[in-house]
Amino acid sequence: MTIDPLQRFYGVIPAGGVGTRLWPLSRAAAPKFLHDLTGSGSTLIRATFERLTPLAGGRMLVVTGRAHRQAVLAQLPELGDDQLVLESEPKDSAAAIGLAAAILHRRDPDTIMGSFAADQVIGPVDVFQDAVREAIHTAATGKIVTIGIRPTLPSTGFGYIRQGEPLAVPGAPSATDVAEFVEKPSEEVARSYVASGDYLWNAGMFVAPVALMLEHLGRTEPQLHAGLLEIAAAWDSPDRDDVVDRIWPTLPKTAIDYAVAEPAAAAGDVAMIPGTFTWDDVGDFAAIGRLNPATESSHITVLGEGARVYADQASGVVVSDTKRVIALIGIDNVVIVDTPDALLVTTQEHAQSVKKAVESLKASGDVDVL
Repeated sequence: MTIDPLQRFYGVIPAGGVGTRLWPLSRAAAPKFLHDLTGSGSTLIRATFERLTPLAGGRMLVVTGRAHRQAVLAQLPELGDDQLVLESEPKDSAAAIGLAAAILHRRDPDTIMGSFAADQVIGPVDVFQDAVREAIHTAATGKIVTIGIRPTLPSTGFGYIRQGEPLAVPGAPSATDVAEFVEKPSEEVARSYVASGDYLWNAGMFVAPVALMLEHLGRTEPQLHAGLLEIAAAWDSPDRDDVVDRIWPTLPKTAIDYAVAEPAAAAGDVAMIPGTFTWDDVGDFAAIGRLNPATESSHITVLGEGARVYADQASGVVVSDTKRVIALIGIDNVVIVDTPDALLVTTQEHAQSVKKAVESLKASGDVDVL
């Protein structure tokens, strides 16, 4: 009897990355996935979990740092210990997603996993879920499937996927081959991509049989593959912590795109489902302005419980974590982020440069505010 592919599906949520362009709101101890950045009353990780629950039921893994264990469980009290994968230190996406694949393969080699970052904003949810169902059916044919996002503007901040020929997959009418993955382009090239209609944003969403993910990881990153299999073999045993502490620090750092997706695409093993839902990776404070449009009367987007903001002939974004009154007069496209121990003042145009401030603070030893 063949098992319905949807019954083999397991949702994986990598919850890593500090989100340095969202400093000082997002920090090592409180990364962006633990914040409500949309004014919805739900943190990004909670919203991600709820999007996947109708597809996966209780079949879910969250991969995060040991330091975030309590905060993640406070957001997702449904999680059992066997659903939480804790990293002793960050090792990039290939190690995080690869370890999830290795653990799931150890428990059931027929599993199809879907990896969806904890810090993305997506809607409408039902359109996203339909795309994931198509991806699961396509993965069941022996493919690593990425969900590409129809670009709304010629962004230079994302990688792109070039769409190939349609695939005849039952249950996945929009599935196509992937012709190639393309690195972040110049603005001129990005404009040509959007105009052609053949290129979609690479949002880092992958749905695949765990056996196929591990097979490609073993070909391109044999040291990482061997280490992850050894950890997975001990994962559900009393030896877990000893094995993790011995092997995890030795694993190479690399992204899942380089380790698996791009080589697999070259081998003809990658398919794509075009996603027609809206998608934002909330990469900076300008994104928060997009996701939380200001009212016509104030022209200021305000986030923060009890934020006290006065604005006169001003526009921009204010995020407040204090009770301090913030008065803006005659200033446009400003970004102000007020926390008890750090204040950021910039413009939406320069929002991407916040990362440089974090790097400088780290270099000068001011790590208490990071």
